[in-house]
Amino acid sequence: MPVWLQIVLPILTLIIGAVVGFFLARNYFKKYLEKNPPINEAMVRAMMSQMGRTPSEKQVRQVMVSMKQAQTTEKK
Repeated sequence: MPVWLQIVLPILTLIIGAVVGFFLARNYFKKYLEKNPPINEAMVRAMMSQMGRTPSEKQVRQVMVSMKQAQTTEKK
């Protein structure tokens, strides 16, 4: 095996492995966040009540809708 191939092959393998690993990890993390969103309605209610507000169902729904819209615009 030529010397230049012994040098280039491991470097090329590392680069390809890093790229494939990045995309696999990104895909896994996206699926995880879709299944387990970082915030839910109970958390919004708790946050509003800690601020001294008694949240109505309409307010909670509005916050959740705005968060989902922000999430979909990030995907684009």
